Amino acid sequence: MSECVNCTIENHIAMIVLNRPKALNALNEEVLTVLYKKMEDLDKNESVKVVIITGSGEKAFVAGADVAAMQSMNSEEARAFSQLGQKTMDKVANMRPFVIGAINGYALGGGCELAMACDMRVASEKARFGIPEVTLGVIPGFGGTQRLPRLVGMGIAKELLATGRQVKAEEAMQIGLVNKVVGPTELLSYCLELAEQMVKNSTCAISYGKQAMNAGIEINLENAMKMETGFFGAVFANPDQKEGMTAFLEKRKPDFQ
Repeated sequence: MSECVNCTIENHIAMIVLNRPKALNALNEEVLTVLYKKMEDLDKNESVKVVIITGSGEKAFVAGADVAAMQSMNSEEARAFSQLGQKTMDKVANMRPFVIGAINGYALGGGCELAMACDMRVASEKARFGIPEVTLGVIPGFGGTQRLPRLVGMGIAKELLATGRQVKAEEAMQIGLVNKVVGPTELLSYCLELAEQMVKNSTCAISYGKQAMNAGIEINLENAMKMETGFFGAVFANPDQKEGMTAFLEKRKPDFQ
């Protein structure tokens, strides 16, 4: 039996594939637990600089959380499931490597929440986004009520919550939910090209920059600027700073760690 989450690593780039195609890669407790562990391992693997997350099959990135698994849950069980989902999405959002979501099909409910946890999203023209939980009598529980308004604004986020409607890839790009839309056959090659470009840069600097952005958006500008100063100073203690600036002055390409 195939693993529910597959991982391969090549040239400092990890490819994570959600692998439940018959269930449209729906997220259940097992998938969330395995995904968290694999992302944790990649976070600790200093050779990995970029992670690409996608779904198996042609129809779905992740069609949502597993409704059959949730249907009989009581309130306590639902809270525990939400906590597991949020823990997994937070790991994706706060990893040292840069994380690209390659959205190849339906990204609904928990799938949309996983996509939003990625640092950026590249969508196939066939991709569809949405948080249709209200059509099931529930709300997003893996961070969707918090990440969506931060990406698209409160008005659009509340509209998508209340209507439960699906958003096509082009509209998703217009509202700021995705960075780029490409043809289905170009999706992974485009993401790999992006990843290869990122691998050439300082992973340490990217990681500190991500941390500054992720934390800074939650606090006022004055404190965020002070925090940025701290991160700016910290990168000067890393060998990448000396290598990058020396390479610039010597008119050569840097060889970052």
